[in-house]
Amino acid sequence: MLKALARIVRWTGRYRRNLVLGCVCSFFMTWATAAPVMLAAWLLGQVADDARGASTLDPAWVWLSLAAIAAFVALRFAFSYGKNRLQESIGYEVAPEERIRIGAVLKRVPLGYFDKVKTGDILATATTELGILELQGMKMVDAVINGYVNLAAIVCFLLVMNPLAAAGALAGVAVSCAALAQVNRTATRLAPAAHEATERLASDIVEFVRGLGTAKSFSHGGAASKPLLRTVEDLRRARIRIEFGFTPKNVIHLASLKLASVALVASSAWACLTGDLPLWMFFAFSLFSFTIYSGVERVNDSAHMLGDLNDIMDRLEKIEQARFIDEDGRDVRLDRFDIAFEGVSFSYGEGEGARRVLHDVSFRIPEGSTCAIVGPSGSGKTTIANLMARFYDVEAGRVVVGGRDVRELACDSLLENFSMVFQNVYLFNDTVEANIAFGCPGATHEEVVAAAKRACCHDFVSSLPQGYDTVVGEGGASLSGGQKQRISIARALLKDAPIVVLDEATASVDPENEALIQRAIEELTAGKTVVVIAHRLATVEAADQILVVDGGTVAQRGTHDELMAEGGTYRRFVELRAAAEGWRIAG
Repeated sequence: MLKALARIVRWTGRYRRNLVLGCVCSFFMTWATAAPVMLAAWLLGQVADDARGASTLDPAWVWLSLAAIAAFVALRFAFSYGKNRLQESIGYEVAPEERIRIGAVLKRVPLGYFDKVKTGDILATATTELGILELQGMKMVDAVINGYVNLAAIVCFLLVMNPLAAAGALAGVAVSCAALAQVNRTATRLAPAAHEATERLASDIVEFVRGLGTAKSFSHGGAASKPLLRTVEDLRRARIRIEFGFTPKNVIHLASLKLASVALVASSAWACLTGDLPLWMFFAFSLFSFTIYSGVERVNDSAHMLGDLNDIMDRLEKIEQARFIDEDGRDVRLDRFDIAFEGVSFSYGEGEGARRVLHDVSFRIPEGSTCAIVGPSGSGKTTIANLMARFYDVEAGRVVVGGRDVRELACDSLLENFSMVFQNVYLFNDTVEANIAFGCPGATHEEVVAAAKRACCHDFVSSLPQGYDTVVGEGGASLSGGQKQRISIARALLKDAPIVVLDEATASVDPENEALIQRAIEELTAGKTVVVIAHRLATVEAADQILVVDGGTVAQRGTHDELMAEGGTYRRFVELRAAAEGWRIAG
């Protein structure tokens, strides 16, 4: 429990001072709440003494006591306000910074990270689970610290006034602490299963939504929901196990404190009867007996929650400590833009499940030339493009851009030299203009329009309801595939990088759009180093160099005429490209 508290305090970072001051306000707020009870008990004792003739009560003391009670009530609300201003917003301040840190980490991890960690797991950690920490973290720190600080102050007071009552209080607290330790251990042991189920639920919901159209088309909507229902049931069972796991210990915790309260009343009554305790103090202890432990009683929720929060912080740290692909990279400005692969081997996955994709691949693409890469589906064409941009690191050999091993460069330093256009275009849920300007932050509206005209998309953009201010929806859902493709080319044109990679950019568009996209691509690639994975024979024929990738190696290389004369795989592809099953040359 203390470990989790310390981690939450460290997590608050620069807001730690506010957290400490908030706890101080909470401490004084508790005593401002207790003081009116003490004054009321003292006044009641004075009234009783006056009634039996033991002393005479000055009426002025009544009015002074009432005024003091009103002052303490005002102080209570003042300290409460101070605590809330200082402490309650900390989680809402730190959590957004945490999410930004997670985003910064995810930008720098290799793409293989996402093969091992599901999107739903990251989503659940950065939203649901971090949201729990955001909402509950400060409350748990305040509850535990002030619960025990206030109790310690009360026990010290009891030691002075009634050592027997203090001994009973300490005994109850000792049993309570032992029970709470068990609550925390139970939560720590069972929380990971619940969080794993929460993360699976997020993944299953994403998969269910994405696959719902396919499931409906096969009349299997119910079957598609089965994994989701199983995960919901797993989460239900995990949460119930946690509740049932700490309930018996919670009963011991509460029972020990209630028994200590009874012991406090009994020992105070005995001390009062023997004359060792003033009557008003007996009244005070009696009034406090079942509220004196209220702060500690609430720690049971904290002990349970801290186990949850500790596991959440483990998951956050796991993401934040992911290895950056460019952790040893430096910002280097390239002055040439040729590309070379030197004995490159690469596999997806690790260990026995690894799948070898490339083996001892070597080639060179001179600056300003066009290289077409062809080969059957799964031969490693897209992997070659990904390794150029250092989305993954090679297992053996090296990838060289501009005479520098890409592992020497920071990712941003490398990728500022690349414009990449993919078959599956992703547009952000933002305006058309923002999506085009994404490759060149700070671009003016006139520059965006100029790029759109070169990419042959200005006309259709102008016809949209709000023109360039039209929001395209998540993933560009409101646009056709060809329209999204042309916007992605406009984005690449605006970036104007010296190296252009086209990965199946026209593979799935209709003939009318393909002609427009091809014109846009010609604009994009003029004077650049171009790597194109293309299914159009005209693009392949015009390339300065063609690489035929098959079985993870470069099976053939040369110009179109050279490879046709050579025969073999490339010639068969050209002759049978329309019917050859498994081949796909996409740009």
